[in-house]
Amino acid sequence: MKIGELIQSADWKTEKHIPAIEAPKSAKKGEKVKVRVITGAEIAHPNTTAHHISSIEVYFKGNDDKFPYLLGKFEFTAHGASANGADTSTVYTEPDVSLVFKTEKSGAIIASSYCNVHGLWENSWDITVE
Repeated sequence: MKIGELIQSADWKTEKHIPAIEAPKSAKKGEKVKVRVITGAEIAHPNTTAHHISSIEVYFKGNDDKFPYLLGKFEFTAHGASANGADTSTVYTEPDVSLVFKTEKSGAIIASSYCNVHGLWENSWDITVE
């Protein structure tokens, strides 16, 4: 089995596990590109000790590149647990991240999110660089 066989995908507007990507459709060479990735953008994902998004990874793959670049890896570790037990805390991290990168190539921003109950999900966003 390969990890690619385990990755799920769907429309982020109808599926709460999909990482929604907010970024410009075009940029100038060397210009800073701001990217926001949020899981549960349209339909909220549960954020409990038993069911949560534990990480988001963001990549960029230039159109002519063989492999993607890992732009950022974000872990979310507070889901309501405390010394008093599951869901007894008032501290919850949300799967909502932003980053900035520069490139001189057109390509795709690829994001993955991991749900501790439903596995690995992905989405992509094409960007043209002129």
